[in-house]
Amino acid sequence: MPRIRTLTALSAAATFLPAVQPHASPATAGPQNLNVLFIVSDDLKPVLGCYGDPVVRTPNIDRLAERGLVFQRAYAQQAVCSPSRTSLLTGRRPDTTKVYDLVTHFREAIPDVVTLPQYFKQHGYTTQSLGKIFHPGYDDPQSWTIQNTFKAAARYSPPAREILAKRLAENKPGAKIAGLPWESPDVPDNSLTDGSVATEAVKTLGSLAQARRQNDQPFFLAVGFLVPHLPFSAPKKYWDIYCPEDVRLPENYRRPTAGETPYSRTTWSELRKYAGIPATGPLTDEQARSMIHGYYACVSYLDAQIGRLLDALEQQGLAENTIVVLWGDHGWHLGDHGQWTKHTNFEQATHAPLIISAPGAKTAGQKTRALVEFVDVYPTLAELCGLPAPAGAEGKSLVPLIESPARKWAPAAFSQYLRSGGIMGYSIRTDRHRYTEWLGPNAETLARELYDHETDATEDYNIAGRAEHAALVQQLHAQLEAVLHISTIKRDPTLGTSKAKKKKAARSLPAID
Repeated sequence: MPRIRTLTALSAAATFLPAVQPHASPATAGPQNLNVLFIVSDDLKPVLGCYGDPVVRTPNIDRLAERGLVFQRAYAQQAVCSPSRTSLLTGRRPDTTKVYDLVTHFREAIPDVVTLPQYFKQHGYTTQSLGKIFHPGYDDPQSWTIQNTFKAAARYSPPAREILAKRLAENKPGAKIAGLPWESPDVPDNSLTDGSVATEAVKTLGSLAQARRQNDQPFFLAVGFLVPHLPFSAPKKYWDIYCPEDVRLPENYRRPTAGETPYSRTTWSELRKYAGIPATGPLTDEQARSMIHGYYACVSYLDAQIGRLLDALEQQGLAENTIVVLWGDHGWHLGDHGQWTKHTNFEQATHAPLIISAPGAKTAGQKTRALVEFVDVYPTLAELCGLPAPAGAEGKSLVPLIESPARKWAPAAFSQYLRSGGIMGYSIRTDRHRYTEWLGPNAETLARELYDHETDATEDYNIAGRAEHAALVQQLHAQLEAVLHISTIKRDPTLGTSKAKKKKAARSLPAID
């Protein structure tokens, strides 16, 4: 076995700078030869046992949490798949990548950027991916030593596919039906997409372990699961985990946010494409409960697949020299404020899980309430593996937090979301507040939102317009300006419009939400 320097030894040699500055790795720290198992789940919010959720059953993710550090307040840079993944995988914010939608590749704006897996590839790692890592149709071949040619199983069971084909045949030409919104087929895990991805990942870990033993070749394996992204299709045994009384509508179900702006909400058009979902207006209570039930079932299905990966690490003798990182690419609205899906700047859409398990960390099983961002993951993994700090990364290494979870850290986390007409909402989450400023194409302020999480954790009351909060609004605006330079960014007014998206899509590969 190669000599592994523990996280404790690495951190002890480091010089800690103030929390607002990047953490400096010791110049003498060479590559640690730690492998990386990089797991991402689509649309996963922090409804996990290790995050305190009383309903959802996630014993395997909780097992990972016992070996790592749970980041209780981690935030996506944008609450939609491709922009969020692009930010984490490049270490750049959306205004740098220019990826705000599902039809833009980051190499259009930053062609020479070195991605996270590409950086590991450059430093002698075998890099490989399975499942959804970059957005479908917008993969980055430069990132991978071994290109992904694996074809996963279907999202639906055969009976559901027959039903979908029949419904499509009955609809008018051009009608859009994405399929059934949920399904609970009595099938084995491997017969659906994520079970088949897990099976291939276990097989791949075996091959990588053999190469590691023979050639001391470290690896970076990225495994992307689709659940709990729509459709909520999971084997029946995971639906059966939850009794009907487990499935409750949120306390603020259908309650609009007091003082919300014209830009605050999502129309959840992503869900409306599915069969049986109304084209306008709310879901029925029965549909809403089925949605929540399906989401829970998919999270437990995901948990079982992650358990298979953790078991494979143990069986292959990789657990003691492999970093495991698990994250969800953004949150998801489960009926709060009558909203579904993502596509907002609210807490429910931007807040997502992040767990990092590093060999040798004495803080295993602990949690931190530090405010962190997904752009921080790239420099963190580089430092954990003893690699030089990546140039140009806009996040900062979280290694000091892994060493000392209660230490003073960043004052805020930042997110943003693009609306039609080049209107951008910039959001800052501090320890107590969430403030969002909506700007027009010429950086003019169109609307503001302010929520006090000490008294309004579900963000039901926008208090930005109250005179007593004027100074706080200006302070939070100044913080946004200092980090994101929002007043200097002008946008094409066609950004975010259907016309602009269709124009880009015509020269790009198709993508899904």
